Amino acid sequence: MKVFTTQPFQVVYSLFEHEYLGYLFESFVVQINSRNHLTLQHQNISAKNAAEFASRLDATDFKLVALMDQIQQDAVFKRFCTKKMTLSEFFLKTYDPEKGDKVLQETIQRYMQTRMAKILDLLANKKVFIMGKDGEPTWKAVTLPPEKATVLFHFRRNEENTHYFPTIKHKGEKLEFQYKDAVLVCNEPAWLLLEDKLYSFEKEVDGKKLQPFLNKKFIVIPRKVEETYFTKFVAPLVESFDVYAKGFEIKSERYQPQPFLTFSEVSSGVQAKDMFQTRSSATDRNLVSEKILFNLAFQYGKYTVSNAETKRISVNIEKTPDSYIFHRLIRDVNHEKEFLKKLSDRELEVKGGKAVLDKSLAFSWLNQHAQELEKQGFVIEQANGQGSGGAKNYFIGEISLNVGITENNDWFDIYGTVRFGEFEIPFIKLRPYILNRKNEYRLPNGQIAIIPEEWFTQYIELFAFSEGEEGLTLRKHHLALINDLQNGNLATVTMTRKLEKLREFEEIEDKPLPEGFKGTLRPYQKAGYNWLHFVKDYKFGGCLADDMGLGKTVQTLAMLQHRKENGADSASLLVMPTSLIYNWLNEAQKFTPQLRILNYTGTYREKSASIFKHYDLILTSYGIVRLDSELLKKYYFDYIILDESQAIKNPNSNTSQSVRELKSRHRLILTGTPVENSTMDLWSQMSFINPGLLGTQNFFRNEFLKPIEKDKDEVKTKKLHALIKPFILRRHKSQVATELPAKVEHTTYCSMTEEQEQAYEETKSYYRNKILKSIEEQGANKSQFMLLQGLMKLRQIANHPAMADPNYEGESGKLKEVIRMTRNVVAKGHKVLIFSQFVKHLEIVRQSLNEKKVAYTYLDGNTKDRQAQVDRFQKDESIRVFLISLKAGGVGLNLTAADYVFILDPWWNPAVEAQAIDRAHRIGQQNTVFTYKFIAKNTVEEKILALQDKKIQLVTDLISTDETVIKSLTKEDIENLLS
Repeated sequence: MKVFTTQPFQVVYSLFEHEYLGYLFESFVVQINSRNHLTLQHQNISAKNAAEFASRLDATDFKLVALMDQIQQDAVFKRFCTKKMTLSEFFLKTYDPEKGDKVLQETIQRYMQTRMAKILDLLANKKVFIMGKDGEPTWKAVTLPPEKATVLFHFRRNEENTHYFPTIKHKGEKLEFQYKDAVLVCNEPAWLLLEDKLYSFEKEVDGKKLQPFLNKKFIVIPRKVEETYFTKFVAPLVESFDVYAKGFEIKSERYQPQPFLTFSEVSSGVQAKDMFQTRSSATDRNLVSEKILFNLAFQYGKYTVSNAETKRISVNIEKTPDSYIFHRLIRDVNHEKEFLKKLSDRELEVKGGKAVLDKSLAFSWLNQHAQELEKQGFVIEQANGQGSGGAKNYFIGEISLNVGITENNDWFDIYGTVRFGEFEIPFIKLRPYILNRKNEYRLPNGQIAIIPEEWFTQYIELFAFSEGEEGLTLRKHHLALINDLQNGNLATVTMTRKLEKLREFEEIEDKPLPEGFKGTLRPYQKAGYNWLHFVKDYKFGGCLADDMGLGKTVQTLAMLQHRKENGADSASLLVMPTSLIYNWLNEAQKFTPQLRILNYTGTYREKSASIFKHYDLILTSYGIVRLDSELLKKYYFDYIILDESQAIKNPNSNTSQSVRELKSRHRLILTGTPVENSTMDLWSQMSFINPGLLGTQNFFRNEFLKPIEKDKDEVKTKKLHALIKPFILRRHKSQVATELPAKVEHTTYCSMTEEQEQAYEETKSYYRNKILKSIEEQGANKSQFMLLQGLMKLRQIANHPAMADPNYEGESGKLKEVIRMTRNVVAKGHKVLIFSQFVKHLEIVRQSLNEKKVAYTYLDGNTKDRQAQVDRFQKDESIRVFLISLKAGGVGLNLTAADYVFILDPWWNPAVEAQAIDRAHRIGQQNTVFTYKFIAKNTVEEKILALQDKKIQLVTDLISTDETVIKSLTKEDIENLLS
C-alpha cells in the first residue's frame, strides 16, 4: 500500500528472521492517522525512493536505509553469486545442510554481522518493531535501553569437573534470560532480544559465548580436558571479561614495566617492508643492504609482554599440585607509552612492537642512543643470546675517532686512532673497509663493530686520495680536503706558516712581466699571468680555462719567457693539435722572440732528446707524443703544457697514457672546454696536472661521475668543485673582455619542403614506435643507442634528406634558406663562417655554392693545408665564405675577418656552438658579430631547442655534456621529441 507524503507518516525499522541469513532489519514508512497512531498502511523504502520521504527522515535514517538495503537477500545474492542461477538456487545450494559451501557461508555471515552491528548502533531513539508473520512491520514494538548490560562468567570447580555459566545484569538488576525465548540478534558484538528489549553489552561480548545458555543452565567441563579448556578458553575470558571463580584462584597483579629492546638481523629472503613499517637510509651508499629488526617488550615482574600485544590485561596460568592460579597481569599502558615516546623522540618509530632500519643506520642509532636509554631504564641487547646459533655477535658500545694531520716537506702525514669500547684500532686499518663500502669490522674478541655510516662520507676521500700502506700520506694539492676535515672538526691539522698563509690568502701577488716579453697584457690577462705564478710557486699543476679568444696563448708565453729569464734548467714541452702549431709559432715570434723554439713535428724530425737542451720550448702534437713516448719520457722538462687539453679526455686512450708518463717540474693545461662529453673528461685532465687529486678512475666514477650525471647530486657537485677550484682559472668573455664588440644571436626557422616533410614523418613514425617499445620492454638506459640513432636520422632529414637517403632527389627548405642568406650576406660585403656537425651536410652546401659560383674556403678533419685555408679566408677579399666542420674547426682558429656565423644543425651542448662562434668573436674583432642558428620547423631540432632550457641546467661552467643530457631524458621528454 502506498504511503502518501502529503499526509503524516513515520519511518520504522522492523526486525525479522530470514531462513538462511538470520535476523535482519528492513526499513518502512507507515501512514499516521488523525489520532497520531500508526496505521496498517505502509511502504518499504530503500535508497532509491528515500528522497521522496526526506521531510521526515534525518541523516541517521538515510544511513540506516542504505545499510538495510545491503543486507536484504537480493543484495546478498548479487554480491556473492558468481554463477548463473536464480536467487532460490543460490541460497539452497549455499546453505544445503550436507553439500553447502561452508566457506561462503562464513564470508556472508561476516558481511552481515558487520552491517547489523552498525545498524543496531544507529537505532537509538528510532521506532523499532518485530515484524509479524504476515509481514506486518509494526507487529510488536521493541525498545533499546541506553544503558549497557554486564556479564559475569562463573566457574565452579569441584573434584570431578567444572561448571561454567554466565549471569547478566542490567542497571544493577539480574536479568533472567535462560528459558525465556531470548534470541541473539547479532553476535559480533552481542545484542540480546529479551522480552521486547534489545540489550547491548559492555566490553563487547561475543554472542557465541552466551548462545549455549539461552536454553541451558550451565556447561560441564570434564577434568580430563580442563587444562586445555582453561588455557584456550578461560584464560582469554579472564583477560577480557569479569570472571568469578570457585575452586581455583584469579590473582590481579600490577608491576612497574621495564622496557626490553632487542635487535636481530632480518633473515635473508624476507621482505621486511612487507611485514613492518620501515625506515631506510636517506642516501644509497651501496653498503650492506641487510636490515636490523628491533623488538620492544616489557618485563612485568617475571612476565614478559610484547609491545605488539594490544590487550591491556595479560593472563598467565600457573598449575599447582591440586588446582590452578590465573595470574591476571594489569599492564601500565601509560608508562609503556612514555617509553615508546623516548624511542620516538630519538627517531625510532616502533609500530606493533617492531621497527626495521638499514643495518648501518640501526647501529649508528644504537651507538648514539644506547647508553642514554640504558640510564633511563631500558635493557638493550642482541636477540638470540648474543650471537648464538651462528648469528653474528654485534658490538654496541661507545665508538670514537681521533684523526691528526701534520704537514711534512711535500706532503701531509695522517695518523689516527679508532676506539671501539676497550679496543684501540689504528685508523689506517679502516682504509679497505671505507673504500670498499664494507661496514662490518671484526674486533679482537670476535664481535662485529659496525663502522658509522657518516664515516663513509666524511673520510672516503681522505683514504681514496692518500698514499702508503704502513702510514698514510696526502699530497699538498689536497689542501681543500684538509680544510674541509678541519672545518668539520673531523681532524686536527698542523701545518707551516706558508700553507696557513695559502689557506687565508685574499689576493694573488702581482708579478712583473719578463723583460723579453714584447707587448702588453690586458688587466685580466695580467691576472692570469699572476695566477700561473701562484700555482707554480706552491708546486701545483694548473688549468687555464678561459673562454675561447681571451688570450690563453699570450698568458702562457709570458710565463715561459719568465722561466727562461729565471733559471729554468731544461726545456718546456708544449703539446697541441697539429693544426695549432703554426698559430703558436706566429704568436711566439710576435710576443716572445727570444724563446728558442723547436718544432718537433713532421716525418723528418730528429728523434733525439739530447737536442732539447739547446731550446727553451719544444712544440709538438699529441700524435707525436704518442709515437715518441719512449724517447720523450726520458727527458725531465721544466713545464709540460697541453693546449686544447680535452684531447686527453679519454683516460684510457694511448694519448692520455703517453702524456701522463712524461716527467716535468711543472704542469699546465689550456682549454676552453674542460668537459665535452662526460665528467670523466675532468678526471683525466686534472689527474694529469695534479696526480691523485681526484682519486682513482674507479673511485671517481662511483663517487662523483655517477652521482652527478645520473642523480644530479648537488652535494657531490659542490664537493668536486671544492677539490678542483684552486687549480682552475676560468673567466668568461662577458666578464673580462668588455672592449669586444657586441654579439647578436638570431634563430632562423626554416619550413621543410613537401617531399622533405613526408620523408621526415615516415622516419619519425618508424623510430617512435621502435624506441617507445624498447623503453617499455628494456628501460630507458638500454634504449639510448636506438634513441641516438633515431635522433641522428631525424636531424639529417631536417637538414637535407639526401644525407640519410642518397637516392633522394627533392629539395631542402633549410638549404634554400642557408644559400639565400649566404648570398645576401656576401653581396653586402660581409664574411661568413658556416659550421655543421655533419661533413655530409657541408658537401651538400658546397655543391650548391659551386652551382651559384660563390667562392669559399673549406676545412674538415681531412683537410691537409689548414693554415693555408685560414690565411686565404682572413686575407683574400674575394673569399667571403668559410665552410667548417664543427669538430675540426671549433677550436684554435682565429677568424676575425668574419662578422657572420651560421650554425646549421644545433645539438644539445651550447658550449660547442659557443666555441665555433668564438672563432670570429675574439680579441681582434672590430665589428659586431651576428650569429644565426638554423632550425627546421616542426622537427626534432625545434624540440631540442625547447628542451635545452629545461635540461641543460649547467652544474657549473665545467660540467655540461651532451651525454649527460641524453641520459637525463625522461620517457615523456622522448615522447615529446618524437611527437
